[in-house]
Amino acid sequence: MKRILPAALLAIALLAGGGWWISQQGSTSGTGFDLPGAAIAQDTGAEIEIDEMTIGSADAPVEVIEYASYTCPHCGTFHLQVLPEIKANYVDSGKVRFVYREVYFDKYGMWASLIARCEPTKFFGITDLLYKGQSDWSRAGSDAAIADALRKIGLLAGIDKEQLDICLSDGNKLRALVEWYQANAEEHDIRSTPSFVIDGEKFSNMSYADFAAVLDEKIGE
Repeated sequence: MKRILPAALLAIALLAGGGWWISQQGSTSGTGFDLPGAAIAQDTGAEIEIDEMTIGSADAPVEVIEYASYTCPHCGTFHLQVLPEIKANYVDSGKVRFVYREVYFDKYGMWASLIARCEPTKFFGITDLLYKGQSDWSRAGSDAAIADALRKIGLLAGIDKEQLDICLSDGNKLRALVEWYQANAEEHDIRSTPSFVIDGEKFSNMSYADFAAVLDEKIGE
């Protein structure tokens, strides 16, 4: 389980002192491609809407919101081992609507988020790939190596290199995602990952058996 920074401190870390990947233009690696976030964020005056990533019926009686980070090992374990059972037994049957919301600890998690959101219809498939390969891409070494590993995941999902580079260099999207994350974390008092909000009630990480017991109670079974 990872514990997150207060939203204000996170904003400073990501968008100020740690924000070279947003504010530096034209930064390149030895491999000859731009590092993610190299474009300067421009205040265009237009609001960037962040899509909610969901599976399941909008009319499901119970809503589950997961707060997770792509660089959190416990999140990976939940996503690969527990979520498939929840999906099979509750989401696919129309009992639960599942919402995935990203939490940001570091720039690598944000880069992964930009890859996953590059093609919204492929979000959950790319998320599967990111968690399955988490120990590889997150430990690839240099910034350039991690960026290259993330690009390969995007390519594997069927997104072309040009589109991936556009997504990874979208500084305005990065800022919008941080603001969106801050608002969500404050609303639900999210302090660690993975965390879950089930019909408005917050829970920490759980086994499938414990999760199913909570869902059955909420559904009324």
